[in-house]
Amino acid sequence: MVKLIELNETLSITGQIQASDISEFAAAGYKTVICNRPDDEEPNQPTMDSIEMACNEAGLSFIRYPVNAVTFPGDDLGAMDASMNSDTKTLAYCRSGARSTNLWVATLVGEERQAAADRAQQLGIPLSFVMQMGS
Repeated sequence: MVKLIELNETLSITGQIQASDISEFAAAGYKTVICNRPDDEEPNQPTMDSIEMACNEAGLSFIRYPVNAVTFPGDDLGAMDASMNSDTKTLAYCRSGARSTNLWVATLVGEERQAAADRAQQLGIPLSFVMQMGS
């Protein structure tokens, strides 16, 4: 299984996953998987369709919310807020995990955003995407 990084009690991030990883995520208690990586960023990358199919087979919810440097933070940050900051054990992935972390920070405001940014810094995750947004 890929290395998971816990951002808080209910949200973890990771880099690119494989369909074969999904059963392990389900066994670890994850209920939702969020894809923040567009298809075809690099050759041989698993498609969202293949990950979603594996999630469906394992009984996990799958959310498509791909963004890149141009489209960040996407069209519905409120939906990401509801998904990333829920009481449901959730795993968000992208190429390295940084984009997903940036989205998590972007969903928060005030002291919560600062605490999330501090957590990302502790983990060595760059916040270049969210820094472009301003406050």
